[in-house]
Amino acid sequence: MDLSPDAIIYWQWGPVKISATLVFSWLLMALLTLSSYLITRRLSSSPKISAGQNLLEAIVSFFQRQIREVTQQEPEPYLPFVGTLFLYIGLSNILAIVPGFRPPTGSLTTTAALATSVFIAVPIYGIAALGLKAYLRQYLQPSIIMLPFTIIGEFSRTLALAVRLFGNVMSGTVIAAILLLVAPLFFPVVMQAFSLLTGIIQAYIFGILALVYIASATEIQESRKRPKEV
Repeated sequence: MDLSPDAIIYWQWGPVKISATLVFSWLLMALLTLSSYLITRRLSSSPKISAGQNLLEAIVSFFQRQIREVTQQEPEPYLPFVGTLFLYIGLSNILAIVPGFRPPTGSLTTTAALATSVFIAVPIYGIAALGLKAYLRQYLQPSIIMLPFTIIGEFSRTLALAVRLFGNVMSGTVIAAILLLVAPLFFPVVMQAFSLLTGIIQAYIFGILALVYIASATEIQESRKRPKEV
């Protein structure tokens, strides 16, 4: 059994390969795009709304509440990025229960790409909120001696994000395979329910960690802007 979708190659021409990771990533993005279009094309402000709009409003409200609680800031700047991360990872993990679907999050290349997106987003949000000079000054606090350690910390937490998500998805796949060998008639139902739960939890944890990293880049200087108490 191929545990990683990277090992499944559908087409290859020299060094160019189309693996299951790439195919199912495209499929997942197309599904999210189509779903977003179908739900948002007929939004209504009337009391009677569609089930899709009701679900969308519930998801957006949940994201806004979580972002506001974590960052203590208005959620609008962070909602598109963090919400997209959550939906992509969550749907990828949930669809793992569909026969034949190989979740892209089961590939280290996918989780590394998601973590790299967070790595790039942190300074972007920080510079947008504080300005370039104020953001870069954080790397020298409390002393310039901390500069190399701060840089190492930025890279290490990116690596930790990628490995954590990859490890969670792969461990679930291995456990499911073992249980299916032990009791193939009973455990599939249990594992499907377990996959749904853990898939949502993994997406939530990844999104919250990304939000914490972004908030840390914008909150340090916020405390300095407040007037000192007498």
